[in-house]
Amino acid sequence: MGRGKIEIKRIENSSNRQVTYSKRRNGIMKKAKEISVLCDAHVSVIIFANSGKMHDFCSPSTTLVDMLDQYHKLSGKRLWDAKHEHLDNEINRIKKENDSMQIQLRHLKGEDISNLNYKELMVLEEALENGITTLKAKQMEFVRMMRKHNEMMEEENQNLLFKLRQMHLDPMDDNVMEAQGVYDQQVADYEAQQQMPFAFRVQPMQPNLQERF
Repeated sequence: MGRGKIEIKRIENSSNRQVTYSKRRNGIMKKAKEISVLCDAHVSVIIFANSGKMHDFCSPSTTLVDMLDQYHKLSGKRLWDAKHEHLDNEINRIKKENDSMQIQLRHLKGEDISNLNYKELMVLEEALENGITTLKAKQMEFVRMMRKHNEMMEEENQNLLFKLRQMHLDPMDDNVMEAQGVYDQQVADYEAQQQMPFAFRVQPMQPNLQERF
């Protein structure tokens, strides 16, 4: 009995659909490799599964980009939409601007200026003078900031030194005040003794000394 024909329609059973996809995908890839080797043909196959997974094959003697370019030339069909064309134009514009800026940078360095005319040299000189003026103004601003910073640091150092002296001098001041108080008390006691009546003065320890007089 020969192989029966199957109806070409979507397989509803997900398991059977996945098995059939794997078998037929492998068969297509095998045929693509065979025709590429046997016939020296340029073949490219791209398959996207229902899950979004991609499988592809391209002949070793070419690339997918080259094949797409060749397809575009032979078929005349546009492979890029307006959005991609706009992006391509934007990339080209940025490349041109970058090249122009590189040339201007070399001119500012004094390189490749032999072909510049008088007007272009005047524009270059003006740009350099403006740059020097801006640079000097920035330098002066930086110097002022550094001076202000140094003044603040000096003031902070003076405050710290003053506080440090106070911390070391306060105990000494307390001792001096205490000693001064003791001295003042001794002086006051002596003066009080001098002002006492004669009867309350302290008598000598040897009364015989009084008799001699």
